[in-house]
Amino acid sequence: MDKVFIRNLSIRGTHGTEAREREVEQEFLIDIEAQFDAKRAALSDNLDDTINYVRFRDIAREIVEGRSFFLIERVAAEIANTILTDMRIEEVSVTVRKPHVFESGIPGVTIVRTCQKDAND
Repeated sequence: MDKVFIRNLSIRGTHGTEAREREVEQEFLIDIEAQFDAKRAALSDNLDDTINYVRFRDIAREIVEGRSFFLIERVAAEIANTILTDMRIEEVSVTVRKPHVFESGIPGVTIVRTCQKDAND
């Protein structure tokens, strides 16, 4: 299966279990990878026939900057579920990392969601 992705997208937001994390913005690094069939786009060379990674960036920004959650699992799931509204996408993987939590090491989470197509499709 073909993939489109964006990696190391840096977005500031207020997510976390500590009160300070929800009051003071911190950096989140986001990776998004989606599986889809790119044959049509490869033949047409038309942006409308592919999955535009600009949309991934915009979705991630809207969720990370515009909302606040306790867990980065929820941040990742919200991004993934929104991306999956494009029925051309079969599977999406979203990684959310908090690069400034520890002096050494970067914690994060990766979630994978698949499109739940109707049995009649």
